[in-house]
Amino acid sequence: MNGVVLLVFAIICFLAAYFGYSRWLEKKWGVDPKAQTPAYALEDGEDYTPEPAFVVFSHQFSSITGAGPVTGPIIAAMFGWVPAFLWILFGGIFFGAVHDFGAMYASVKNEGKSIGLIIEKYIGKVGKQLFLLFCWLFSLLVIAAFGDIVATTFNGLTPDVAQSVNNANASAASISMLFIVAAVIVGLIMKRVHLSGWKMHVFGIVVLLITLAIGMSFPIFADKSTWLLIVFAYLFLASVMPMWLLMAPRDFLSTYMLLGMIIAAVLGLVMQNPTIELNAFNGFAISDANGNMNYLFPILFITVACGAVSGFHSLVSSGTSSKQVKNEKDMRPISYGSMMCECVLAVVALVVAGAVAKNGQLPEGTPFQIFSGSVAGFLANFGLPITVAQAFMTMCVSALALTSLDSVARIGRMSLQEFFMNTEGETTGIAKLLTNKYVATIVTLAAGFVLALGGYNSVWPLFGSANQLLAAMVMIAVAVYMKTAKKSGVMFYIPMAIMLAVTFTALGISLYRLVAKMMSATQFLITIPAEAQAGQFVLLSDGLQLVFALLLLGLGIMVAVKCLKALFAVDTKEKVKDVAPEVK
Repeated sequence: MNGVVLLVFAIICFLAAYFGYSRWLEKKWGVDPKAQTPAYALEDGEDYTPEPAFVVFSHQFSSITGAGPVTGPIIAAMFGWVPAFLWILFGGIFFGAVHDFGAMYASVKNEGKSIGLIIEKYIGKVGKQLFLLFCWLFSLLVIAAFGDIVATTFNGLTPDVAQSVNNANASAASISMLFIVAAVIVGLIMKRVHLSGWKMHVFGIVVLLITLAIGMSFPIFADKSTWLLIVFAYLFLASVMPMWLLMAPRDFLSTYMLLGMIIAAVLGLVMQNPTIELNAFNGFAISDANGNMNYLFPILFITVACGAVSGFHSLVSSGTSSKQVKNEKDMRPISYGSMMCECVLAVVALVVAGAVAKNGQLPEGTPFQIFSGSVAGFLANFGLPITVAQAFMTMCVSALALTSLDSVARIGRMSLQEFFMNTEGETTGIAKLLTNKYVATIVTLAAGFVLALGGYNSVWPLFGSANQLLAAMVMIAVAVYMKTAKKSGVMFYIPMAIMLAVTFTALGISLYRLVAKMMSATQFLITIPAEAQAGQFVLLSDGLQLVFALLLLGLGIMVAVKCLKALFAVDTKEKVKDVAPEVK
């Protein structure tokens, strides 16, 4: 199969969905361009800050475009490129983008509240508490894993603490630090000058190029441990500083770089005009290196994740982006449009991997290494020095993780605050302390840092299931709001049913394998003394994963049951009066 034909077909489908299906959704739900959005009605200079549509799009796109759209499709290609491609196409248009748009729409129509608080309003306090606990635990896992990924990417030293021969990591670290400083300067300038139109874009691109040039010229060398501390210090600032001062302008700058990476990859593919060397279909069951069978259902649907549908996106749509929307008509390009761009990246990653495959097999290396190495080669073909191309791609890889990382740190802090918040009266005692944004940030980041020191590896395999279970719960909650508000929510029914089936099946398989593995380790402890130490490690590691899996499954079932009861209740007359009025 020709890679360019595949990519062009996908882009045409995504454009048709954006200009066709998303407009139909907008019409069915109702958008009022004259309504005052929460960004204006509740403006506080912190979270609620009206921003230009492209700035909010930049935040949304940079935040949701994490590691998933690159790693997921490449890993999922073990089943063949056809299943991965079809799920990106179908899932992105009818699942992921609808999920993201729906979460933002429900939030903007409800005073910019997060999904957790929307659940409390339309479903009940218990549902809210369960959902927010799930979100906080999910946030800790992402903070730990992505924090480790970024610190590893920035590490410019060899194990003997000498300067690395390859400066790409150190240059990426330097650029990232400059990005933070530049973001604050850009935020202050844009607050004072109010740049818009072509001036805003030219300004952003010029600042980006200057930052890239300085960062590549003056790389910063430090080890992983040092970078981990620096990254968490940055996360503290990103969590407590006003959105307009740090996160929004940082994402604004990052978006130009990420879009540049996608454009470079597309142009490189067009120039090479490659053939997809991966097999079209390898079967419904594939054995991995450990001998475990990976079944197309449900593994494909939790592996592609961000490239098709991701629960994390809803936390951004309703947690931060919805509080910056200036006009309701901006919601569709910000949310649905961001997801379509991410789907393009997912297809590009799949085609790039397929282009460098040999005899149906991917080359050695991680998905990120395969993707970044290939795109760096494309850039070199355009005449860019290979060292500069490698540094740029390393920076893009770190940006994919870092822009999601700072958003999830802020969302985790807000989830903890909302969990202890008493919306019916004054919050007192320890609950009042934990609703303080500084205390909530410290508690969240401290827990994430402990996990980042190694503990997250034990529960990371469950991330995909947790992410997709979150998406299913959000779609049910938004459907409840739509029904209560007398708006059409039928577009959520099939996606939420499929995602519930996917996640509960995946968690069930995980539980079965964990129990079997732990029973085997117990046999080692009893019958083979020499293997006792290894058996103890397995019991500790898998025991933690088993507890996390049971917790996810339990919370997911309880939230889903409460939301589904509200969704399919026969009489909703009592709830109609509680519909949040549009903020005028």
